[in-house]
Amino acid sequence: MSNPTLVAQTRSEFGKGAARRARRAGLVPGVLYGHGGDPVHVDLPAHELFLAVRGQKNALLELVIEGKKQLALVKEVQRHPVSRDLLHADFLAVKAGEVVDVEVPVSIIGESAAGTQHTQEEFALLVKAPATAIPESIEVDITGIEAGTAVRVADVTFPEGVVSELDPETVVVTVSEEVVEVEEEEAPAEAAEESAE
Repeated sequence: MSNPTLVAQTRSEFGKGAARRARRAGLVPGVLYGHGGDPVHVDLPAHELFLAVRGQKNALLELVIEGKKQLALVKEVQRHPVSRDLLHADFLAVKAGEVVDVEVPVSIIGESAAGTQHTQEEFALLVKAPATAIPESIEVDITGIEAGTAVRVADVTFPEGVVSELDPETVVVTVSEEVVEVEEEEAPAEAAEESAE
């Protein structure tokens, strides 16, 4: 699947006033950094950027800056707390064969053994992954796991080329006996009346 391509304009004006003007013009201020170079300040088309990052963590884009193409990993997006409009974006410049540090969401699949319940302890794992092959999620299969079991980082099967530098003993999911809430029976109405006398 090809990465979304956005044409970015280099920005020479800074500050809140310049940012407001950019947003009024349908642009989102951003900064591209990495590879030891000076940060490059850019303005990007708001709608195209919104579509590119919607529902995605670690989105990889191709930015066209002054005619040159640059792969860029979205590191952070700031949104308006009410309207959810994009306010600012930070990008990390990457190369096709480069390995990057990213947080990838954990996805629990399967059902643990009958009469058990699971508790997710880690919702994302810090991993090293190829910039062009960052997984959308890391699946942790709990099918048939019995109560009293902890699934640790060492037990997780990572996609090819993806490794975690977390402590292998870090617990990702625990499985315990299902807690059944017993509803207390209501006392008979007569008993309630007697106690009221």
